[in-house]
Amino acid sequence: MTAVRLNGEPRELTAASVVADAVTLLTSATTGIAVAVDGVVVPRSLWASTVLLDGARVEVLTAVQGG
Repeated sequence: MTAVRLNGEPRELTAASVVADAVTLLTSATTGIAVAVDGVVVPRSLWASTVLLDGARVEVLTAVQGG
């Protein structure tokens, strides 16, 4: 298991979980999403290959439209 902070909350993920796994835990949205791991933005093209290490801080943000 890998212990991470996902949007500020402690979470246990399976070993070798990637950014894409974290995103699917939080949202079913397919657009308007940005992800940062330990303060560094991860491009969508790397979500499936960026492994989350123990202790990582992951922030998943969704864009909201309106005013």
